[in-house]
Amino acid sequence: MIIRPKYFIIIADIVFAYFCLVGAYILRFSSFSAFDSFLMVGFFKLICYLAVIIFSTYLFELYERQKFFSRKFLFYRSGSVVLFAFFLLSAIFYLFPSLQFGRGLLFLSIILFGCCQLGTRLLIRKFSHSAQFATRILIIGAGELAQKISEIVPQDQNVHSYVRFVACTEKKPVVDPELIVGHISEIDNLLHDYRPQKLVVALSERRGNLPLREFMHGKLRGVEIIEATTYYEQEKGCLLVENMQPSAFIYTQGFRMTPFMQGYKRIYDIIFSSVGLLLASPLFPILAIIIKRDTPGPVFYKQLRVGENEIEYFVYKFRTMGQDAEQQTGAVWAQKDDPRVTNVGQFLRKTRLDEIPQLYNVLKGDMSFIGPRPERMAFVESLKEAIPFYSTRHFVKPGVTGWAQVCYPYGASDEDALEKMRYDLYYIKNYSIFLDFRIIIDTVRVVLTGFGGR
Repeated sequence: MIIRPKYFIIIADIVFAYFCLVGAYILRFSSFSAFDSFLMVGFFKLICYLAVIIFSTYLFELYERQKFFSRKFLFYRSGSVVLFAFFLLSAIFYLFPSLQFGRGLLFLSIILFGCCQLGTRLLIRKFSHSAQFATRILIIGAGELAQKISEIVPQDQNVHSYVRFVACTEKKPVVDPELIVGHISEIDNLLHDYRPQKLVVALSERRGNLPLREFMHGKLRGVEIIEATTYYEQEKGCLLVENMQPSAFIYTQGFRMTPFMQGYKRIYDIIFSSVGLLLASPLFPILAIIIKRDTPGPVFYKQLRVGENEIEYFVYKFRTMGQDAEQQTGAVWAQKDDPRVTNVGQFLRKTRLDEIPQLYNVLKGDMSFIGPRPERMAFVESLKEAIPFYSTRHFVKPGVTGWAQVCYPYGASDEDALEKMRYDLYYIKNYSIFLDFRIIIDTVRVVLTGFGGR
């Protein structure tokens, strides 16, 4: 298992946050003996403090290493983390006074952490330009798949970084010919000369084309050899559906939802939907009045959607379009600046408030809190013909939010449906409670930023 640099940065932040709190104690009380007092702070207080710090940093994308190359981004986001964490912790301390750990310590510890966090990112930015941190990848192949893989290689703006291709046939290459450094028969010398970190095999037909002995020698010398669809999954967090074979579904460790998984997923679905409906209940009469005053028609909108095992059910939402908006057009994709959407509807969609009634669907069992977004049968029938393995997404319950929703904007075409399908299959393949937890955090970020709303 490969540990991504992101996780090292998270660990570093936890260590810095801990010692910044210790340092705040020492500065506040002007004595190293204050460290003994710090040990009495309590486990739950410390966990609360660290959790808010990490959540705030994740929310403002300071674990996305490819974004560290803008100083303006780092200064702006680090300041935002400090302010957000300070006010969030202040609110938590107000609601739960027992979690407080001393006057003046919060502000001082947060400021110290902000300085450490900014310094860490600036150091990463500086050292990322050295040859030791360069991205060096050889892609075996020169066709469409190889080109697609080259486009997703992280761009770290390092002068020593490179992506090069190794040709396997005499066919005209799809990739830039100037980036082809040799033929597969020369792979042993190419591995020695270019010293790549990774060798990505991007061939449609591999039988008889791969020098397995030379690959084994390269692997023993520390080169990571990875298949193209696996690399795509690791980098993009989705599956390259059109290049996958049925065997990839059958023999993989993923795509397996056990009764135990279904059981605990249903338990937290009930908990989340019940709590969500309880907390949102004061909004219902307010939103109902606003919707009724904006345009004539019902407050709620129900529509048939395709659920688990392709069984249709009624999904409930706050109405965001004029009454009978599709009477003339029939079922069509929602578009950017859709003229059918009311003024209030635009706000509801942007903030995702129109989705709140779907918590009732979750409580009923028609939906899960997290899963693929449900589509209408008119779209499903055409998408099943156009997209490989599309029906696979219906082996789990659809969700109010999901991996595709936090990673990709609102779908408005068959092409968007394919892209979202990649993310849906990734979620089904890699399902875990930890992935669900990440989606919940990302959903908060998406709601706050308005990403993808239409």
